[in-house]
Amino acid sequence: MNFTHEMVLQSLKQVVHPEKGLNIVELGMVENLIVDSGKISFSLSSAKPNDPLLASIKKAAVIALKSAFGSGIEDHISISAQIPVHKTANPVRTGPLPGVKNIIAVASGKGGVGKSTVAVNLAVALAKTGASVGLLDADVYGPSIPKMFDLEGERPVIRQDGNRELMIPIEKYGVKVLSLGFFVNPEDAVVWRGPMATNALKQLITLGDWGDLDYMLIDLPPGTGDIHLTMVQEVAVTGAVIVSTPQQVALADVIKGIAMFAGDKINVPVLGLVENMSWFTPAELPENKYYIFGKEGCKQLANKLGLDLLAQIPLVQSICENGDSGKPSVLDNNDPVGKAFDTLAKNLIASIEKRNQEKDPTRKVEITNTDGCDAVKSK
Repeated sequence: MNFTHEMVLQSLKQVVHPEKGLNIVELGMVENLIVDSGKISFSLSSAKPNDPLLASIKKAAVIALKSAFGSGIEDHISISAQIPVHKTANPVRTGPLPGVKNIIAVASGKGGVGKSTVAVNLAVALAKTGASVGLLDADVYGPSIPKMFDLEGERPVIRQDGNRELMIPIEKYGVKVLSLGFFVNPEDAVVWRGPMATNALKQLITLGDWGDLDYMLIDLPPGTGDIHLTMVQEVAVTGAVIVSTPQQVALADVIKGIAMFAGDKINVPVLGLVENMSWFTPAELPENKYYIFGKEGCKQLANKLGLDLLAQIPLVQSICENGDSGKPSVLDNNDPVGKAFDTLAKNLIASIEKRNQEKDPTRKVEITNTDGCDAVKSK
């Protein structure tokens, strides 16, 4: 089948946006058009996430291409939806991160659910959309982000800013990264009391030269504790993403994490849940699903609590291998796990957009000491 890039564009000009009255080519909705070896692929972009008109526009585009090149072309067409990167986030920030539009906490109720794996792949997936992204490894007792980015042994460059020394995050795969793991030997145990750990986190936040970012992800330690309170005290967190397996034991701790963030005293919106290790799929049987940790536990909990289930991430051998080798699965567009993380990023962008339209900006939390006990309030 012989046709050109220009011929495809001419055909797509027959598709008129039902609300705007202009064709989709004029509106700039056709992006990343590739015409190669009889195959056509492109993205349809919209000014808003979850645009209900995209589905009908996609169907109209297929009809227009079939009309121009014959019904056999349908099997050679690939059309994806391009979710817009959020560019008008919370009002201009003050404090240690004035150039960061959205700060997203990635948390889990318990350890071992793959929270850091989710944080790494989500950060890279967001960067793939064209967003500027930072990842702060706040899991100070077990920093694993350097290994998962293949950055072990690296050290951030320090630059002088007046009387302060700022750490320049190390950039890889389009993500700016800072971690305590850059400053300690990987074989050494980090044995710190609470104040030492929280001071380390404060320095990563306040002395990081992050610049302008659309999204900063903060990979938190499991559970709820000093690090979580320090984070909400230091910065205004846009929202939290909670990671869990479908297992009931893990979900019991998820409820505690949600209660911490959504409580009146901290009041950080929970943007949704991520179900990790949803099912096991062997490489030799890619169509098979084995529900090792239970089936759709996070989905059921999300429905019960009125929260979004942002993605279900399968358990496959490659995700472990990629994490150990420092090459996140999301870099492979053909990997089923990579596709799941791309879906997670798109759903998260939409959730952040909705949150920023419907809710007031989050405030930092003020923590005062009263008779030896911490009292928490927003400020």
